[in-house]
This record gives sequence, C-alpha cells and structure tokens, in this order.
Amino acid sequence: MTRFLSTYEPATAVLIAELSIGDADQEVAAARAAWPDWATTPLSERIDTLRRFAEIVRDRTAAFADLIARETGKPLWEARTEVDTVIAKVAISITAQAERAGERSTDQPGGGRMALRHRPHGVLAVLGPYNFPAHLPNGHIVPALLAGNTVVFKPSEKTPATGQFLVECYHAAGVPEGVVRLLIGGPDQGRALAGHDDIDGLLFTGSARTGLALNRQFAERPEKILALEMGGNNPIIVWDDPDLDAAATLIVQSAYTTAGQRCTAGRRLIVEDRLFDPLMAALTRLTDRLIVGAPHDAPAPFMGPVIDNEAAEQLLARVEALVASGAKVIRPLARITPDLPLLTPAILDVGAVAERPDDELFGPVLQVSRAADFADAIEQANATRYGLSASLISPSRERYEQFWTGIRAGIVNWNRPTNGAASSAPFGGIGWSGNHRPSAYYAADYCAYPVASAESESAAATIPIGLRA
Repeated sequence: MTRFLSTYEPATAVLIAELSIGDADQEVAAARAAWPDWATTPLSERIDTLRRFAEIVRDRTAAFADLIARETGKPLWEARTEVDTVIAKVAISITAQAERAGERSTDQPGGGRMALRHRPHGVLAVLGPYNFPAHLPNGHIVPALLAGNTVVFKPSEKTPATGQFLVECYHAAGVPEGVVRLLIGGPDQGRALAGHDDIDGLLFTGSARTGLALNRQFAERPEKILALEMGGNNPIIVWDDPDLDAAATLIVQSAYTTAGQRCTAGRRLIVEDRLFDPLMAALTRLTDRLIVGAPHDAPAPFMGPVIDNEAAEQLLARVEALVASGAKVIRPLARITPDLPLLTPAILDVGAVAERPDDELFGPVLQVSRAADFADAIEQANATRYGLSASLISPSRERYEQFWTGIRAGIVNWNRPTNGAASSAPFGGIGWSGNHRPSAYYAADYCAYPVASAESESAAATIPIGLRA
C-alpha cells in the first residue's frame, strides 16, 4: 500500500503536494548499480553535465523560487537568492575540485614519480534540512557528483517538494536517474538510509541532537565517511564606539534573516556596558519596523514564518522558560496570527539568568547581555558547546585581532553579520557545530579520498645491504 507525505505552506496552511514515501533499500540499490558507470565517466563529462544542471536551474528560477518560498515560508526575494546559490555552486565546486581533489605528480630522486589522485567513495547519503532545502543539500550533491559518487538524497520531511524539484533538475540536465536518487519520507526513512550497510558515507546538515546520534551510530564504522554540519549558538560582540544604527542593522540581519532559522544566525548579543542602552534604543527602533508576513505579500516582508506550528510552540515555550528564569523581555516573541507560525522578532535581556541554557533556539529570538570588559565579553561568547560563527562589531582593528585570537568558531567576522559566509570559503565549525568536515569550498575534501602512488615506467630495484655473497 502506497503511503504519502503531505507538505503545506507554513504561511497559509495550504496543501502544496502529497508525495509517495520511498524505500531506502530500493534507492540505495539503484545508486549502487549506477555507480560503476558514473565513477568511470570522464571528469570532463561530469563537469559538462553539472554545467547543464546550472542552466536548467537558471531557466526554472521563477518556478523554483516560488516553490521554495511557499514551502519554507521565507520571502520570495530570499528564495530567489537561494536559487542563485544553487546555480553558483557548480562553478565554485568545479574550481574547488581542481584545487583540492585534482591530480598532480612530482619526480622522485633516483627515478620514478610520486602521483596524487582522488577516488570517489561510492554511494553517499545526503540528509537535507528545511531552512535551505535546495542550497544546502546541493552543496553536498554537486561536489559528490563531480568526484564520481552516486547519491541518495533524503530531503527534510518538512520540505520534500523542493527536494523533488531539485532532483528533477539534475535528471533534466542528463544526470542519470540512478546517479541521484530521491528518498521521500520522515524520520524512519532517514534512519533506514543513515544505517544502511551499502552506503559509503553520509553528508548531513541539521540539528546537533541528530548529528550527535549519527556520530554515535558511525563510531564503529570508520570505513564510512561522515560529514556533519550541526548549527550554532552564535555570539555577536559590540564594543568601542561603532555607528549604532549600522550595528543595529548588522544585528538584525544576523538574528532575524530567514526568521532566525539559519545555523549561523546571531543568537547571543554581548554589549559593552556603557553602550547597552543606546544600542538597545537603536535596535528596538529597527526591529519594530520589520515586516513579518507571507512570502508573496506586498510590501515584501523582511522575514516569514518559522517552518510550522510545532516549531513555533517550542520556541514560545523556550522563551517562557527563559523569562521564568529571570530574563527581561525587551521585545516579546508572540504569534501574529493565532493558527499560523508567524512570530514577532524577540529580544530578551538574559543578564539576570543565572544558568543560561546553551541551546540553539532556531527562530527569531535574540538574547542580550552586558559585559564589563572585553575579557568578560570573550568569556561569555565562548560559553557554548557550539563553535560555528561569531562576529565583532567595532571600529578597532586591534580589537578585532584580539577577538579573532580569543574566539572559538569556524567563521569569525568583523563588522559583518554572523551569517555572512561565502560559498568560495570553507563553511564549518568546532564543538557541537561539526566534526571537522567543513563544507562549501572544502566539500571536495570529504567527497573523495586521496590515493598516493609511487610509479616508475619499468621495474628496477637493488638490495645493497644484508645479502650473503
């Protein structure tokens, strides 16, 4: 009996599609059968195929962006930027493949040469998130295909239609159907895929809770590659005397873009004590002007809803718990519409909270605190198990160098938002933010393994010592 997964617009609760739930065994078997031919396809042909994929996506930009906006709730303007990153990923990955996973050889003393080449792992599973349902899985899939792997992609159960659209674009470009497989389903299908004996690795983007479970699951399988990107509890420090209106803008961009549903979102704001009141005045002025609405509203909203009512209720409960622990509400987290997950951007002063929970509140919630000196600010910023992104807002280069040296994060920004990460750079963190497998430009590193070869045109060898006459 066929089972279906339904997907809805978070901003309107309108049904988008009902998709057939798949079978992990069937999808992995299809990818395994297709792997030998794809792995031996010349790299130049794989490159040409993925360039066609970029053009297919470009031709379908309007429809793709509309679907992303409706299924995630993010504003249409932001959905268009996501489609742009899907397109741009191909050229960036081709460059990264050549630089980080290319071939080279050097002559060796005494004759012969040392050659370095890279081989694909085989069948890679990709588990995608709902916040960037096209861009983030595409960031794994494109370099995996370039390296010669086949892929079984399971999109989030909250954004399956976007995942289906993405896979249709690969196939329309000429990627063989067995080379990229789509597995629709929920947690059961995800667990079946992650635990499948016949995958050679798993590329994951999602919550720390799930990532930690996968890390434990793979602990006794060292032969399988595991790349984890698990989010962050990211700090912003404001110090010295920056332009406060500009600082407020950077903070808003960090905390509330994508309704706070970015792993690099600014979650904790740490402010020099003397700047606290004037910065809060500038920040609340700007926050109060933010438009929250449906993707296609006019005027265009700055941010849309969180992904669903369950996520909204969890956020509201977490904020309520913080307030009960002593947090002061500067701006509340509240529903705009009773039955929809449209939330106001919240600001909480957590200075009086004795034990601040080190959690990733995945939504439009900013926790603020004061610091008496910069050492205290760094200590507060580093008081987290995560280590993805951090930002300093200050006019002082000397202060930034002090910040860069002291902060624990894989992305360290100066007078830029915490979510200002470029696809042409590595993307990843430490602690609970990942397992030292940065993605973006460095994704080529975990999509293939290096093979070192000592080579000579003819066999020639001597044993100069240790032989009887």
